[in-house]
Amino acid sequence: MATEATSTDAPEAYAALLDRYERISYLGTASGVLSWDQQVMMPEKGTPARSKQLSTLASLRHELLTDDEIGSLLSELEGADLDDKQAASVREIRREHERAAAVPRELVEEISETASEALPAWEEAKETDDFETFEPYLEKHVELKREYAEQIDPDRGPYEVLFEEYEPWLSLERAEEILAELRETLVPMIDAIRESDADLATDTFEGEWDADVQEELSREILSVIGYDWDRGRLDTSSHPFTSGNQFDCRVTTRFDESDPVGAMTSTIHEFGHAQYNLGLPQSEFGTPLGESRDLSVHESQSRLWENHVGRSRSFWELLSPIVNDYFPEFDGTPQEAYEAANQVYEDNLIRVEADELTYHLHIVIRFEIERDLVRGDLEAADVPEVWNDKYEEYLGIRPETDSEGCLQDIHWSHGNFGYFPTYSLGSVMAAQLFAAAAEEIDDLEGKIREGEFDPLHEWLSENVHAHGKQYRTNDLVIEATGEDFVADHFTEYVEEKYGELYGI
Repeated sequence: MATEATSTDAPEAYAALLDRYERISYLGTASGVLSWDQQVMMPEKGTPARSKQLSTLASLRHELLTDDEIGSLLSELEGADLDDKQAASVREIRREHERAAAVPRELVEEISETASEALPAWEEAKETDDFETFEPYLEKHVELKREYAEQIDPDRGPYEVLFEEYEPWLSLERAEEILAELRETLVPMIDAIRESDADLATDTFEGEWDADVQEELSREILSVIGYDWDRGRLDTSSHPFTSGNQFDCRVTTRFDESDPVGAMTSTIHEFGHAQYNLGLPQSEFGTPLGESRDLSVHESQSRLWENHVGRSRSFWELLSPIVNDYFPEFDGTPQEAYEAANQVYEDNLIRVEADELTYHLHIVIRFEIERDLVRGDLEAADVPEVWNDKYEEYLGIRPETDSEGCLQDIHWSHGNFGYFPTYSLGSVMAAQLFAAAAEEIDDLEGKIREGEFDPLHEWLSENVHAHGKQYRTNDLVIEATGEDFVADHFTEYVEEKYGELYGI
Protein backbone atom coordinates (compact mmCIF):
# COMPACT_ATOMS: atom_id res chain seq x y z
CA MET A 1 0.00 0.00 0.00
CA ALA A 2 2.85 2.38 0.75
CA THR A 3 3.63 5.00 -1.87
CA GLU A 4 5.42 8.02 -0.43
CA ALA A 5 7.68 5.93 1.78
CA THR A 6 9.11 3.95 -1.13
CA SER A 7 10.51 6.78 -3.22
CA THR A 8 12.86 6.03 -6.09
CA ASP A 9 15.73 7.44 -4.00
CA ALA A 10 15.27 4.92 -1.19
CA PRO A 11 17.73 2.04 -0.97
CA GLU A 12 16.49 -1.27 -2.30
CA ALA A 13 16.76 -2.71 1.19
CA TYR A 14 14.25 -0.15 2.45
CA ALA A 15 11.62 -1.23 -0.08
CA ALA A 16 12.24 -4.87 0.82
CA LEU A 17 11.91 -4.09 4.52
CA LEU A 18 8.59 -2.29 4.01
CA ASP A 19 7.29 -5.16 1.91
CA ARG A 20 7.93 -7.58 4.75
CA TYR A 21 6.60 -5.24 7.40
CA GLU A 22 3.34 -4.72 5.53
CA ARG A 23 2.60 -8.46 5.75
CA ILE A 24 3.28 -8.29 9.49
CA SER A 25 0.96 -5.31 9.83
CA TYR A 26 -1.86 -6.98 7.91
CA LEU A 27 -1.73 -9.98 10.24
CA GLY A 28 -2.10 -7.58 13.16
CA THR A 29 -5.14 -5.85 11.68
CA ALA A 30 -6.70 -9.24 10.89
CA SER A 31 -6.27 -10.21 14.54
CA GLY A 32 -7.97 -6.96 15.46
CA VAL A 33 -11.07 -7.89 13.47
CA LEU A 34 -11.22 -11.32 15.13
CA SER A 35 -10.85 -9.73 18.57
CA TRP A 36 -13.59 -7.21 17.77
CA ASP A 37 -15.84 -10.05 16.65
CA GLN A 38 -15.16 -12.00 19.84
CA GLN A 39 -16.32 -9.07 21.96
CA VAL A 40 -19.26 -8.02 19.80
CA MET A 41 -20.66 -10.70 17.49
CA MET A 42 -19.17 -14.13 18.18
CA PRO A 43 -21.47 -16.88 19.57
CA GLU A 44 -20.95 -17.47 23.27
CA LYS A 45 -19.36 -20.91 22.79
CA GLY A 46 -16.88 -19.81 20.12
CA THR A 47 -13.95 -19.18 22.46
CA PRO A 48 -12.01 -22.47 22.01
CA ALA A 49 -11.70 -21.96 18.25
CA ARG A 50 -11.12 -18.22 18.52
CA SER A 51 -8.30 -18.61 21.02
CA LYS A 52 -6.51 -20.98 18.62
CA GLN A 53 -7.08 -18.66 15.67
CA LEU A 54 -5.75 -15.62 17.50
CA SER A 55 -2.76 -17.44 18.97
CA THR A 56 -1.86 -18.76 15.49
CA LEU A 57 -2.01 -15.27 13.98
CA ALA A 58 0.07 -13.92 16.87
CA SER A 59 2.61 -16.69 16.30
CA LEU A 60 2.77 -16.04 12.54
CA ARG A 61 3.21 -12.32 13.12
CA HIS A 62 5.98 -13.04 15.62
CA GLU A 63 7.75 -15.39 13.19
CA LEU A 64 7.66 -12.79 10.40
CA LEU A 65 8.79 -9.99 12.68
CA THR A 66 11.74 -11.98 14.04
CA ASP A 67 12.80 -13.44 10.70
CA ASP A 68 16.54 -13.24 10.08
CA GLU A 69 15.89 -11.44 6.79
CA ILE A 70 14.30 -8.53 8.69
CA GLY A 71 17.42 -8.34 10.83
CA SER A 72 19.66 -8.43 7.76
CA LEU A 73 17.74 -5.65 6.04
CA LEU A 74 17.87 -3.50 9.17
CA SER A 75 21.63 -4.04 9.38
CA GLU A 76 21.98 -3.09 5.72
CA LEU A 77 20.09 0.14 6.40
CA GLU A 78 22.42 1.21 9.23
CA GLY A 79 23.83 4.54 8.13
CA ALA A 80 21.84 4.54 4.86
CA ASP A 81 20.88 7.85 3.25
CA LEU A 82 17.22 8.05 4.24
CA ASP A 83 14.87 10.98 4.50
CA ASP A 84 13.19 11.77 7.82
CA LYS A 85 10.08 9.67 7.17
CA GLN A 86 12.05 6.68 5.95
CA ALA A 87 14.40 6.91 8.92
CA ALA A 88 11.36 7.01 11.25
CA SER A 89 9.91 3.87 9.66
CA VAL A 90 13.22 2.04 10.07
CA ARG A 91 13.46 3.21 13.70
CA GLU A 92 9.99 1.87 14.52
CA ILE A 93 10.47 -1.45 12.71
CA ARG A 94 13.88 -1.92 14.37
CA ARG A 95 12.36 -1.39 17.79
CA GLU A 96 9.56 -3.90 17.15
CA HIS A 97 11.98 -6.43 15.65
CA GLU A 98 14.46 -6.24 18.51
CA ARG A 99 11.78 -6.62 21.19
CA ALA A 100 10.05 -9.46 19.37
CA ALA A 101 13.31 -11.27 18.63
CA ALA A 102 14.01 -11.40 22.34
CA VAL A 103 10.78 -13.32 23.05
CA PRO A 104 10.32 -17.02 22.18
CA ARG A 105 7.46 -17.80 19.81
CA GLU A 106 5.98 -20.28 22.28
CA LEU A 107 5.64 -17.55 24.89
CA VAL A 108 3.87 -15.27 22.39
CA GLU A 109 1.41 -18.04 21.58
CA GLU A 110 0.77 -18.78 25.24
CA ILE A 111 0.13 -15.11 26.05
CA SER A 112 -2.32 -14.79 23.15
CA GLU A 113 -4.16 -17.98 24.02
CA THR A 114 -4.35 -17.01 27.69
CA ALA A 115 -5.84 -13.63 26.77
CA SER A 116 -8.48 -15.24 24.59
CA GLU A 117 -9.43 -17.69 27.36
CA ALA A 118 -9.31 -15.00 30.05
CA LEU A 119 -11.86 -12.77 28.31
CA PRO A 120 -14.93 -15.01 28.80
CA ALA A 121 -13.70 -15.89 32.31
CA TRP A 122 -13.58 -12.17 33.15
CA GLU A 123 -17.04 -11.63 31.63
CA GLU A 124 -18.46 -14.50 33.71
CA ALA A 125 -16.69 -13.34 36.87
CA LYS A 126 -17.99 -9.81 36.43
CA GLU A 127 -21.54 -10.99 35.74
CA THR A 128 -21.61 -13.37 38.73
CA ASP A 129 -19.47 -11.25 41.06
CA ASP A 130 -17.02 -14.09 41.50
CA PHE A 131 -13.38 -12.96 41.44
CA GLU A 132 -12.17 -16.52 41.95
CA THR A 133 -13.37 -17.37 38.42
CA PHE A 134 -10.94 -14.81 36.99
CA GLU A 135 -8.14 -15.08 39.56
CA PRO A 136 -6.19 -17.98 37.94
CA TYR A 137 -6.15 -16.16 34.59
CA LEU A 138 -4.91 -12.96 36.20
CA GLU A 139 -2.24 -14.93 38.02
CA LYS A 140 -1.17 -16.63 34.80
CA HIS A 141 -1.09 -13.34 32.89
CA VAL A 142 1.16 -11.80 35.54
CA GLU A 143 3.51 -14.77 35.40
CA LEU A 144 3.66 -14.74 31.59
CA LYS A 145 4.18 -10.98 31.38
CA ARG A 146 6.99 -11.09 33.92
CA GLU A 147 8.65 -13.73 31.77
CA TYR A 148 7.99 -11.60 28.67
CA ALA A 149 9.65 -8.56 30.26
CA GLU A 150 12.56 -10.69 31.47
CA GLN A 151 13.20 -11.91 27.93
CA ILE A 152 13.28 -8.34 26.57
CA ASP A 153 15.45 -6.74 29.24
CA PRO A 154 16.45 -8.67 32.37
CA ASP A 155 18.35 -5.67 33.73
CA ARG A 156 15.32 -3.41 34.20
CA GLY A 157 12.15 -3.65 36.24
CA PRO A 158 9.44 -5.71 34.47
CA TYR A 159 6.76 -3.04 34.80
CA GLU A 160 8.99 -0.45 33.14
CA VAL A 161 9.52 -2.84 30.21
CA LEU A 162 5.78 -3.53 29.93
CA PHE A 163 4.91 0.19 30.06
CA GLU A 164 7.03 0.62 26.93
CA GLU A 165 4.63 -1.68 25.06
CA TYR A 166 2.11 1.15 25.14
CA GLU A 167 4.35 4.21 25.41
CA PRO A 168 7.82 3.44 24.00
CA TRP A 169 9.07 7.00 23.70
CA LEU A 170 8.01 8.43 27.06
CA SER A 171 9.82 7.13 30.12
CA LEU A 172 7.99 5.60 33.06
CA GLU A 173 9.80 8.14 35.23
CA ARG A 174 8.28 11.02 33.24
CA ALA A 175 4.87 9.37 33.38
CA GLU A 176 5.11 9.05 37.15
CA GLU A 177 6.12 12.73 37.40
CA ILE A 178 3.00 13.76 35.48
CA LEU A 179 0.78 11.49 37.58
CA ALA A 180 2.29 13.08 40.69
CA GLU A 181 1.50 16.57 39.34
CA LEU A 182 -2.09 15.47 38.77
CA ARG A 183 -2.41 14.13 42.32
CA GLU A 184 -0.99 17.37 43.75
CA THR A 185 -3.52 19.42 41.78
CA LEU A 186 -6.59 17.20 41.94
CA VAL A 187 -6.69 15.91 45.53
CA PRO A 188 -7.05 19.36 47.16
CA MET A 189 -9.34 20.50 44.35
CA ILE A 190 -11.67 17.54 44.88
CA ASP A 191 -11.65 18.18 48.63
CA ALA A 192 -12.58 21.82 48.01
CA ILE A 193 -15.38 20.79 45.66
CA ARG A 194 -16.83 18.41 48.28
CA GLU A 195 -16.87 21.29 50.76
CA SER A 196 -18.37 23.72 48.24
CA ASP A 197 -21.91 25.08 48.66
CA ALA A 198 -22.42 25.22 44.88
CA ASP A 199 -25.83 23.89 43.82
CA LEU A 200 -25.35 22.30 40.40
CA ALA A 201 -28.30 20.94 38.43
CA THR A 202 -27.24 17.36 39.07
CA ASP A 203 -30.77 15.97 38.73
CA THR A 204 -31.13 17.03 35.08
CA PHE A 205 -30.87 13.48 33.76
CA GLU A 206 -32.71 11.64 36.50
CA GLY A 207 -35.28 9.05 35.43
CA GLU A 208 -35.40 6.18 32.97
CA TRP A 209 -33.96 6.58 29.48
CA ASP A 210 -34.83 3.86 26.98
CA ALA A 211 -31.68 2.05 25.77
CA ASP A 212 -32.91 1.70 22.18
CA VAL A 213 -33.60 5.43 21.96
CA GLN A 214 -30.20 6.13 23.56
CA GLU A 215 -28.62 4.13 20.75
CA GLU A 216 -30.48 6.19 18.15
CA LEU A 217 -29.29 9.35 19.89
CA SER A 218 -25.70 8.07 19.99
CA ARG A 219 -25.83 7.46 16.25
CA GLU A 220 -27.12 10.99 15.72
CA ILE A 221 -24.35 12.45 17.88
CA LEU A 222 -21.73 10.52 15.91
CA SER A 223 -23.16 11.91 12.68
CA VAL A 224 -23.20 15.46 14.05
CA ILE A 225 -19.54 15.38 15.12
CA GLY A 226 -18.42 13.81 11.85
CA TYR A 227 -18.13 10.03 12.05
CA ASP A 228 -17.66 8.43 8.63
CA TRP A 229 -20.28 5.66 8.54
CA ASP A 230 -18.85 4.37 5.26
CA ARG A 231 -15.74 3.35 7.20
CA GLY A 232 -17.22 2.57 10.60
CA ARG A 233 -20.05 1.19 12.69
CA LEU A 234 -21.46 1.40 16.22
CA ASP A 235 -22.19 -1.68 18.34
CA THR A 236 -22.54 -2.50 22.02
CA SER A 237 -20.05 -4.38 24.19
CA SER A 238 -19.53 -5.05 27.88
CA HIS A 239 -16.67 -2.54 27.85
CA PRO A 240 -16.60 0.29 25.25
CA PHE A 241 -13.68 0.06 22.82
CA THR A 242 -12.53 0.98 19.32
CA SER A 243 -10.90 -1.31 16.76
CA GLY A 244 -9.68 -0.72 13.24
CA ASN A 245 -7.57 1.27 10.81
CA GLN A 246 -7.87 4.09 8.28
CA PHE A 247 -10.25 2.09 6.08
CA ASP A 248 -12.41 0.36 8.68
CA CYS A 249 -12.65 1.63 12.25
CA ARG A 250 -15.47 0.49 14.52
CA VAL A 251 -16.64 1.84 17.86
CA THR A 252 -18.65 0.22 20.62
CA THR A 253 -20.49 1.68 23.59
CA ARG A 254 -22.91 0.55 26.27
CA PHE A 255 -26.18 1.88 27.63
CA ASP A 256 -27.49 2.35 31.16
CA GLU A 257 -31.13 3.40 31.31
CA SER A 258 -30.46 5.46 34.41
CA ASP A 259 -27.41 7.27 32.98
CA PRO A 260 -27.76 8.62 29.42
CA VAL A 261 -24.80 10.98 29.82
CA GLY A 262 -22.52 8.00 30.38
CA ALA A 263 -23.44 6.52 27.02
CA MET A 264 -23.09 9.86 25.24
CA THR A 265 -19.66 10.64 26.65
CA SER A 266 -18.37 7.10 26.17
CA THR A 267 -19.55 7.12 22.54
CA ILE A 268 -17.83 10.46 21.94
CA HIS A 269 -14.69 9.12 23.66
CA GLU A 270 -14.56 6.14 21.30
CA PHE A 271 -15.24 8.46 18.37
CA GLY A 272 -12.00 10.27 19.23
CA HIS A 273 -10.09 7.00 18.94
CA ALA A 274 -11.80 6.22 15.65
CA GLN A 275 -11.09 9.64 14.18
CA TYR A 276 -7.40 9.16 14.89
CA ASN A 277 -7.34 5.81 13.09
CA LEU A 278 -9.47 7.05 10.21
CA GLY A 279 -7.25 10.12 9.86
CA LEU A 280 -4.05 8.15 9.35
CA PRO A 281 -2.58 8.35 5.83
CA GLN A 282 -4.31 5.78 3.62
CA SER A 283 -1.32 5.58 1.31
CA GLU A 284 0.80 4.38 4.23
CA PHE A 285 -1.49 1.56 5.39
CA GLY A 286 0.72 -1.28 6.57
CA THR A 287 3.74 0.90 7.38
CA PRO A 288 4.70 2.73 10.59
CA LEU A 289 3.79 6.01 8.89
CA GLY A 290 0.24 4.71 8.63
CA GLU A 291 -0.01 3.63 12.29
CA SER A 292 -0.99 5.63 15.36
CA ARG A 293 1.66 6.99 17.71
CA ASP A 294 0.97 4.72 20.68
CA LEU A 295 -1.50 5.03 23.52
CA SER A 296 -0.84 8.36 25.21
CA VAL A 297 -1.44 10.10 21.90
CA HIS A 298 -4.41 7.83 21.15
CA GLU A 299 -5.95 8.65 24.51
CA SER A 300 -5.32 12.34 23.92
CA GLN A 301 -7.66 12.14 20.94
CA SER A 302 -10.46 10.34 22.78
CA ARG A 303 -10.17 12.52 25.89
CA LEU A 304 -10.06 15.69 23.79
CA TRP A 305 -13.35 14.82 22.13
CA GLU A 306 -14.95 13.47 25.29
CA ASN A 307 -13.98 16.32 27.63
CA HIS A 308 -12.91 19.43 25.75
CA VAL A 309 -15.71 19.03 23.21
CA GLY A 310 -18.33 16.66 24.67
CA ARG A 311 -18.38 18.14 28.17
CA SER A 312 -18.07 21.78 27.09
CA ARG A 313 -20.80 24.37 27.59
CA SER A 314 -20.73 25.11 23.85
CA PHE A 315 -21.39 21.47 22.97
CA TRP A 316 -24.36 21.22 25.33
CA GLU A 317 -25.83 24.33 23.73
CA LEU A 318 -25.69 22.37 20.47
CA LEU A 319 -26.73 19.02 21.93
CA SER A 320 -29.62 19.88 24.27
CA PRO A 321 -32.19 20.44 21.47
CA ILE A 322 -31.04 17.17 19.84
CA VAL A 323 -31.55 15.28 23.10
CA ASN A 324 -35.03 16.78 23.31
CA ASP A 325 -35.81 15.52 19.79
CA TYR A 326 -35.15 11.94 20.91
CA PHE A 327 -36.45 12.31 24.45
CA PRO A 328 -39.31 14.84 24.43
CA GLU A 329 -39.55 14.54 28.21
CA PHE A 330 -36.09 16.10 28.53
CA ASP A 331 -36.57 19.74 29.54
CA GLY A 332 -33.15 20.71 30.87
CA THR A 333 -31.53 23.93 29.72
CA PRO A 334 -28.08 23.80 28.09
CA GLN A 335 -26.58 25.23 31.29
CA GLU A 336 -28.30 22.60 33.43
CA ALA A 337 -27.17 19.83 31.10
CA TYR A 338 -23.62 21.23 31.17
CA GLU A 339 -23.63 21.25 34.97
CA ALA A 340 -25.00 17.71 35.18
CA ALA A 341 -22.43 16.42 32.68
CA ASN A 342 -19.60 17.96 34.71
CA GLN A 343 -20.65 17.19 38.27
CA VAL A 344 -17.93 15.74 40.49
CA TYR A 345 -19.21 12.56 42.10
CA GLU A 346 -18.68 11.76 45.75
CA ASP A 347 -19.63 8.11 45.47
CA ASN A 348 -18.85 6.82 41.97
CA LEU A 349 -17.00 3.51 41.86
CA ILE A 350 -16.85 2.97 38.09
CA ARG A 351 -13.94 4.43 36.11
CA VAL A 352 -15.73 4.76 32.77
CA GLU A 353 -18.58 6.59 34.53
CA ALA A 354 -16.27 8.83 36.54
CA ASP A 355 -16.22 12.59 36.33
CA GLU A 356 -13.34 14.39 34.71
CA LEU A 357 -11.45 14.94 37.97
CA THR A 358 -11.86 11.83 40.12
CA TYR A 359 -11.23 9.77 36.97
CA HIS A 360 -7.50 10.17 37.51
CA LEU A 361 -7.60 8.73 41.02
CA HIS A 362 -9.24 5.65 39.47
CA ILE A 363 -6.21 5.46 37.18
CA VAL A 364 -3.72 5.88 40.02
CA ILE A 365 -5.32 2.98 41.92
CA ARG A 366 -5.07 0.65 38.92
CA PHE A 367 -1.54 1.79 38.17
CA GLU A 368 -0.35 1.09 41.70
CA ILE A 369 -2.03 -2.34 41.85
CA GLU A 370 -0.79 -3.61 38.50
CA ARG A 371 2.71 -2.27 39.16
CA ASP A 372 2.80 -4.17 42.47
CA LEU A 373 1.41 -7.31 40.82
CA VAL A 374 4.10 -7.30 38.15
CA ARG A 375 6.86 -6.48 40.62
CA GLY A 376 5.80 -9.39 42.82
CA ASP A 377 4.75 -7.19 45.75
CA LEU A 378 1.10 -8.26 45.50
CA GLU A 379 -0.56 -11.63 44.94
CA ALA A 380 -3.50 -11.97 42.54
CA ALA A 381 -5.67 -13.39 45.33
CA ASP A 382 -5.20 -10.19 47.36
CA VAL A 383 -6.28 -7.80 44.59
CA PRO A 384 -9.94 -7.40 45.71
CA GLU A 385 -9.04 -6.39 49.26
CA VAL A 386 -6.22 -4.06 48.20
CA TRP A 387 -8.47 -2.54 45.53
CA ASN A 388 -11.21 -1.84 48.07
CA ASP A 389 -8.75 -0.40 50.59
CA LYS A 390 -7.30 1.98 48.02
CA TYR A 391 -10.76 3.16 46.94
CA GLU A 392 -11.54 3.95 50.57
CA GLU A 393 -8.22 5.75 51.01
CA TYR A 394 -8.20 7.78 47.78
CA LEU A 395 -11.89 8.32 47.07
CA GLY A 396 -13.56 7.80 50.42
CA ILE A 397 -15.81 5.02 49.10
CA ARG A 398 -15.64 1.22 49.27
CA PRO A 399 -17.00 -1.21 46.66
CA GLU A 400 -19.56 -3.69 47.99
CA THR A 401 -18.91 -6.17 45.17
CA ASP A 402 -15.95 -7.13 43.02
CA SER A 403 -18.07 -6.52 39.91
CA GLU A 404 -18.09 -2.82 40.72
CA GLY A 405 -14.57 -3.10 42.07
CA CYS A 406 -11.58 -4.93 40.66
CA LEU A 407 -13.56 -6.76 37.93
CA GLN A 408 -14.94 -3.65 36.24
CA ASP A 409 -12.18 -3.16 33.63
CA ILE A 410 -11.35 -5.47 30.73
CA HIS A 411 -7.64 -4.63 30.44
CA TRP A 412 -6.20 -7.27 32.77
CA SER A 413 -8.11 -10.00 30.93
CA HIS A 414 -5.99 -9.05 27.90
CA GLY A 415 -2.82 -9.01 30.01
CA ASN A 416 -2.44 -5.28 29.33
CA PHE A 417 -0.20 -4.25 32.23
CA GLY A 418 1.20 -0.76 31.73
CA TYR A 419 -1.84 0.48 29.81
CA PHE A 420 -3.67 2.43 32.52
CA PRO A 421 -1.22 5.35 32.97
CA THR A 422 -1.76 6.29 29.32
CA TYR A 423 -5.34 7.36 30.12
CA SER A 424 -4.17 10.15 32.41
CA LEU A 425 -1.23 10.99 30.17
CA GLY A 426 -3.69 11.26 27.30
CA SER A 427 -5.92 13.64 29.27
CA VAL A 428 -2.95 15.87 29.99
CA MET A 429 -1.91 15.81 26.34
CA ALA A 430 -5.48 16.51 25.22
CA ALA A 431 -5.53 19.77 27.17
CA GLN A 432 -2.26 20.87 25.57
CA LEU A 433 -3.44 20.00 22.06
CA PHE A 434 -6.84 21.64 22.51
CA ALA A 435 -5.22 24.82 23.84
CA ALA A 436 -3.00 24.94 20.74
CA ALA A 437 -5.97 24.30 18.44
CA ALA A 438 -7.96 27.07 20.14
CA GLU A 439 -5.08 29.46 19.52
CA GLU A 440 -5.07 28.71 15.80
CA ILE A 441 -8.80 28.17 15.06
CA ASP A 442 -10.80 31.37 15.18
CA ASP A 443 -13.60 31.11 17.79
CA LEU A 444 -13.34 27.36 18.25
CA GLU A 445 -15.94 27.36 21.02
CA GLY A 446 -18.37 29.21 18.75
CA LYS A 447 -17.80 26.70 15.98
CA ILE A 448 -18.56 23.84 18.40
CA ARG A 449 -21.75 25.63 19.43
CA GLU A 450 -22.80 25.82 15.78
CA GLY A 451 -21.89 22.21 15.01
CA GLU A 452 -18.98 23.20 12.76
CA PHE A 453 -16.41 20.51 13.51
CA ASP A 454 -14.45 20.48 10.27
CA PRO A 455 -11.85 23.04 11.44
CA LEU A 456 -11.02 20.94 14.51
CA HIS A 457 -10.93 17.75 12.44
CA GLU A 458 -8.57 19.41 9.99
CA TRP A 459 -6.30 20.77 12.73
CA LEU A 460 -6.00 17.39 14.44
CA SER A 461 -5.48 15.62 11.14
CA GLU A 462 -2.73 18.00 10.06
CA ASN A 463 -0.95 18.20 13.41
CA VAL A 464 -1.42 14.69 14.81
CA HIS A 465 -3.06 12.06 12.60
CA ALA A 466 -1.18 12.66 9.36
CA HIS A 467 2.22 12.01 10.97
CA GLY A 468 1.58 8.38 11.92
CA LYS A 469 4.66 7.26 13.84
CA GLN A 470 7.04 9.69 12.19
CA TYR A 471 7.75 11.51 15.47
CA ARG A 472 8.46 10.25 18.96
CA THR A 473 5.82 11.23 21.52
CA ASN A 474 7.37 14.42 22.87
CA ASP A 475 8.51 15.47 19.40
CA LEU A 476 4.96 15.06 18.09
CA VAL A 477 3.65 17.30 20.88
CA ILE A 478 6.32 19.87 20.02
CA GLU A 479 5.35 19.75 16.33
CA ALA A 480 1.70 20.29 17.21
CA THR A 481 1.96 22.82 20.04
CA GLY A 482 5.45 24.34 19.90
CA GLU A 483 6.45 23.13 23.38
CA ASP A 484 7.39 20.00 25.31
CA PHE A 485 4.73 17.72 26.76
CA VAL A 486 3.74 19.35 30.07
CA ALA A 487 0.91 19.15 32.59
CA ASP A 488 0.43 22.93 32.85
CA HIS A 489 -2.38 23.20 30.30
CA PHE A 490 -4.39 20.46 31.99
CA THR A 491 -4.07 21.96 35.47
CA GLU A 492 -4.98 25.43 34.16
CA TYR A 493 -7.97 23.99 32.29
CA VAL A 494 -9.44 22.10 35.27
CA GLU A 495 -8.75 24.93 37.71
CA GLU A 496 -10.58 27.42 35.51
CA LYS A 497 -13.48 25.13 34.56
CA TYR A 498 -14.21 23.63 37.96
CA GLY A 499 -13.33 26.81 39.82
CA GLU A 500 -16.18 28.48 37.93
CA LEU A 501 -18.59 25.56 38.33
CA TYR A 502 -18.05 25.11 42.06
CA GLY A 503 -16.98 28.59 43.12
CA ILE A 504 -13.61 27.47 44.47
